[in-house]
Amino acid sequence: MMNRPIGAVFAAACITAITLASAPASARVTRIVIDQTVSPAFCKGEHCNSYGSAGQYEQISGRAFGELDPNDPLNALIQDIQLVKDRDGKVRYVATFVITKPIDNSKVSGMLWHEVPNRGRLVLISTQEREFGDIGLATAWQGDNAGFGTALGTTVRETMGTGANHWLQLPVVKNSDGSPVTGPVFARIINRSGPGAQPLIVQTNPVPYMPASLDTTQATLVSREHETIDGKVRGETRIAAADWKFCGGGTFDDPVPLTQLPVQICLKGGFDGAKLYQVVYTAKDPYPLGIGFAAWRDLGSFFKYAKADDHGTANPIAGLTTHSIARGRSQSGNYLRGWLHLGFNQDESKKRVHDGMWPVIAGRRIALNFRWAQPDGVLELYQAGSEGPQWWLPWPDRARNLPARSIQDRCMASNTCPKIIEHFGAAEIWALKLGPEWIGTDAKQDIPLPDNVRRYYVASSTHGGGSGGFNASLAEFHQKAKPVSCPGNNWGRGVLPANPLSHDEPWRAITVHFRNWVMKDVAPPPSRFPTLKSGELVEPNKAAMGFPTLPGLRATAPEADLINPFLDYDWGRQFDANDASGIPTVVPPRIRQTLPMRVPKVNADGNEIGGIPVVLLEAPLGTYTGWNITAGGFHDGQICNYAGGMVPFARSKAEREANNDPRPSLEERYGSHAGYVEAVRKATEKVKAAGFLLERDAAALIKQAEASNVLK
Repeated sequence: MMNRPIGAVFAAACITAITLASAPASARVTRIVIDQTVSPAFCKGEHCNSYGSAGQYEQISGRAFGELDPNDPLNALIQDIQLVKDRDGKVRYVATFVITKPIDNSKVSGMLWHEVPNRGRLVLISTQEREFGDIGLATAWQGDNAGFGTALGTTVRETMGTGANHWLQLPVVKNSDGSPVTGPVFARIINRSGPGAQPLIVQTNPVPYMPASLDTTQATLVSREHETIDGKVRGETRIAAADWKFCGGGTFDDPVPLTQLPVQICLKGGFDGAKLYQVVYTAKDPYPLGIGFAAWRDLGSFFKYAKADDHGTANPIAGLTTHSIARGRSQSGNYLRGWLHLGFNQDESKKRVHDGMWPVIAGRRIALNFRWAQPDGVLELYQAGSEGPQWWLPWPDRARNLPARSIQDRCMASNTCPKIIEHFGAAEIWALKLGPEWIGTDAKQDIPLPDNVRRYYVASSTHGGGSGGFNASLAEFHQKAKPVSCPGNNWGRGVLPANPLSHDEPWRAITVHFRNWVMKDVAPPPSRFPTLKSGELVEPNKAAMGFPTLPGLRATAPEADLINPFLDYDWGRQFDANDASGIPTVVPPRIRQTLPMRVPKVNADGNEIGGIPVVLLEAPLGTYTGWNITAGGFHDGQICNYAGGMVPFARSKAEREANNDPRPSLEERYGSHAGYVEAVRKATEKVKAAGFLLERDAAALIKQAEASNVLK
């Protein structure tokens, strides 16, 4: 959680403190400060890990001071950049970084992985990549979230240690006369009850904007008894301005003054947990969050190409990088898609920053470069992120009447497009609105992929994959499994237990392919994902999918209310839908239309078809879903946001018949424990042959199957 006093901004003195005496013409990183070096790293007590031939690793953390020329065309598209200039016409920021590298520079492979932190959290290259001798670089990009912790506001963080969250220091947007910039913002309170104040949250972090006035007559608070996931509202009631207050905690009768984030609401009589509350208020002091695109670009370029900063401080990995891949998971992968779309893989000297780009489990472009953006959002109702082109080649957006464009338009024009691998699971289709990237907004035709893109779909998997293993097959699984939490703003819990289908093994195989593609120009396996042409993408309902009737699920599941709809929003005339830039003036947005979605067909077990082969799908222990159903609360019966689920197979024929389960039981499929282990062994051979399983992972899976309790 970040704290920020009312009216407090990054003080002018803080910005002035990072202004350098000289102001070179080009925008770039001008200074780095090393705050901490841990060498060797990855130690427990006196034992420090060593990684293959690369040996021991070290970590170097610090801050980078950068400046931007707002008139450079590469930067000019950043929203509000002209309103945050210093007296010399430049715009300045401070961003944190962490480098992970072999201690012995002679062991460095030449590959740099530039990671995008997710909501400021630490991100490191994997053990596998350390064994290769690769370098990891993580740098900050998000200027509005919890990355600053308690340091946000009048106290500016002085250092970046390897154990701290990433943060990006930005100036605050002001009008040209120095007066505050204001505008409408909305927030929602869900599944909260009782007399106490409730915070305004987006995902799990505070809505990052303070109200311009505490006068509730200048704001609107409504309660809703019900809303569908496509925005049909029932029982909306406006709450009188005298019956609620902006506060920092407490109750309506005894409020705590609002002095820092999160903004909270105190309500007369308290909150009803069966209702949703939505507030629209005039906020002040937005951040130029689009600078996060430029800062991440500039730090990537500096550490890849520069020898030293303007003050002579050496780049600690100067000369060690021959190739680089940008990588981000989930929100961070969405960031990369937006970063490339706006042309930021070209630095100020016109060089290509990264040779490869890997957006992982990311089905949209991040909503970052517009005023009042809330990039922590996860595509709940009224949240931005699906505007403009989501696809890699120019394609007409017929349903929204937008011109034919693509994510790669700018990099194609500047010849700076990277090689791209994207991989997804079923949760991205069901909850994160991935489908139009494949088939457009009218869902009528498969959009072709360019030669520089590979797409791999991990069928029937949850967001990021599950915990793996082969024990999730018995009746006690339901008894022991913890309830699945539905991600988002206090969304709720899922009906089904967690989906264990792992992404770890395909991740490691794809890593090898991507390194070889970028470093040796060895092409990875062909793309594998469901298509309309193959008949593998169908309407999101039980009949079209061929989904069986399963015990523990309502008879009609899955159906359309279990897929998060793709909504065409009207944010107002000052909002650029193609680039998702500008200023929203219709808040919350008006829903123009609900666009058609498609989902993969399933086999007789209810598992999806059309993706890459995965061992646990080739030797299944149940039905694995990319969707779950919310149990209770305001969203009762709707999709459990982007959490997957599982319905295990029965052990015996008698058990399944007693439960009216149409799926063959474990005994009918595999006969015995040894039969299941043999099925896993055969599955590993198939997946290895397809290129999505490494030999050592195959051996490990077979050992896990042998040690499992399946049919024991």
